Amino acid sequence: MKPIGIFLMIAIAVSFVACNNNQSSSNTPASDSSNNTNTSPSLKQEDVSYTGDNTTLKGYVVYDENKKGNRPAVLVVHEWWGMVDYPKMRARKLAELGYFAMAVDLYGNGKTVEDPKDAQAISGPFYAPNTGPEMAKRRLEVFINNLKKYPEVDTTKIAAIGYCFGGGMVLNVARLGEDLDAVVSFHGSLVGTPANKNLLKSKILVCHGADDKFVLPAEVQQFKKQMDSIGADYEFKQYPNATHAFTNPEATAKGEKYNMPIAYNAAADSASWNDMKNFFRRVFQ
Repeated sequence: MKPIGIFLMIAIAVSFVACNNNQSSSNTPASDSSNNTNTSPSLKQEDVSYTGDNTTLKGYVVYDENKKGNRPAVLVVHEWWGMVDYPKMRARKLAELGYFAMAVDLYGNGKTVEDPKDAQAISGPFYAPNTGPEMAKRRLEVFINNLKKYPEVDTTKIAAIGYCFGGGMVLNVARLGEDLDAVVSFHGSLVGTPANKNLLKSKILVCHGADDKFVLPAEVQQFKKQMDSIGADYEFKQYPNATHAFTNPEATAKGEKYNMPIAYNAAADSASWNDMKNFFRRVFQ
């Protein structure tokens, strides 16, 4: 992000990442086999909106209507672009796997941005020491509390995943003691809220690009050292030739348009998604 100052972006990264309205349903072919069902997924989708933390928080719920009984739930936190279709696409893929998925809007009012300068401005408050991570935690809890009201959800099995901004946020709220079984960060910032063995309840998976220019090798080592120091249950996966935002097919065009060191990497995208699936099998067994 040289046009807006790579030094500033690295500094930001170091400091860290409904009821039922507008109901609709659609049939979507599965790209992965869903769990515990012999039929193709029939995805129930709905946009949701909740009031919390003095703002309106938008969400997107999706689950397989053909799956019987309740199931683990996974929240999806967006990149710094906001609640565009990308986190919703990831939620649909989770639903195809048999999970109850909810893409969540931490910014409030469903705000989205296109330009990196606007993204930097809207995400900045979430990186503010002390106040930023707490705000993310409060807002995520609004979604968690409403998620638990769905009869399809196994309320004893809830996880959160996040991408870039969202990856850093899920790590922060986990370190603040949010009661999640697991969190997965895809190309998110690593160093934020302190590691505290008396607070951390979640198992952690980090999916990191080896060529990420926004998360320095020293930050990777610092993260691992912190996790090891408290005996955290975590996995750290690193993918060769993968930059920041390696899971998003739109990243290459964005990088070229704004001169940002980000690009899609199909191999790393596939490998990290498989690592997440294996991780959830272990956590939710």
